[in-house]
Amino acid sequence: MVLVLFFFIILIGAAVSTLVIVPQGFAYVTEVLGKYHSTWYAGPHFRIPFFERVARRVNVKEQVGDFAAIEAITKDNVMLQVDSVVFYKVRENDDNPKKYAYGVTNPEKAIELLAATTLRNVVGEMTLDEALTSRERINGTMRTVLDEATDDWGVLVRRVEIKSLTPNADVRQAMEKQVTAERNKRAEILEAEGHKQSDILKAEGHKEALILDAEADKRKRILEAEAEKQALIDKAAGRAEAIRQIQQATADGIRMIREAGADDSVIKLKSLETLEKVADGNSTKIFIPSDLTKVASLASVAAETFETSKEKAGVKTKAQEENSDIHKEPDFLERPVK
Repeated sequence: MVLVLFFFIILIGAAVSTLVIVPQGFAYVTEVLGKYHSTWYAGPHFRIPFFERVARRVNVKEQVGDFAAIEAITKDNVMLQVDSVVFYKVRENDDNPKKYAYGVTNPEKAIELLAATTLRNVVGEMTLDEALTSRERINGTMRTVLDEATDDWGVLVRRVEIKSLTPNADVRQAMEKQVTAERNKRAEILEAEGHKQSDILKAEGHKEALILDAEADKRKRILEAEAEKQALIDKAAGRAEAIRQIQQATADGIRMIREAGADDSVIKLKSLETLEKVADGNSTKIFIPSDLTKVASLASVAAETFETSKEKAGVKTKAQEENSDIHKEPDFLERPVK
């Protein structure tokens, strides 16, 4: 009875020892008598007791290779300290875990060294300025090269990131001086541009002021000329109106004289009076009849008319006074005798 129980316990232990559970995210590479047999993925598996064993537990999750910083020399002989990160994983399909287990002795170290050499080659083909401003280009080139090189190891390189690109101390000081010089230069340029813009604005303002002054002066002269012109027009119009009124008054007087039965002598006399008024004016030009005999005859007629008028009014002329003196009796005849 004891012997049967002993064998039963041995059978249970052997059955339990043959059961192997593979966790998620791992792949087990098994060997039988030292030779590759199969690859187990997540889940329960049974192995052959005493003959089959798990040779390698492969992590098929994405891994991060945060490798140590390396020194690289640029195309223009500048020493750079470069720090990079590689994201990779073992492919789960086909025989990739087998390749990872048997393709290289130390896959992690191999990836680190391969990344370092690739990074030196990529940086060596660039100048300092290109390396400092072309991180995306470096990342893409490294990912392509590493993925092709690690394909035989069953590794997929997802991406490569450059953490830092640091020049040595001397180069940093020179770069700082250059940056300072560029900053000062830029500040001077901006200041000069500011002064230039200010001078331009002042000149433009002065120009606009001169233009406005000229326009104002021009407008003033135009208005003064317009005012003077209007004054002359008004003055001429007033003078013309005065002449018209005088002529109208003269015409009305002649018409009234004619209506009163006056002869041509009176009308001629009125014409002389009008000529006298014309001569009394401020005009520098006087228009007189072209035939002066007409003026003389007009004057004699006027004199005769004046004498006739005086006779009609009972006023004695000089000739009448002389005739009266001749026919007047002496005083002594008029006085009585005592």
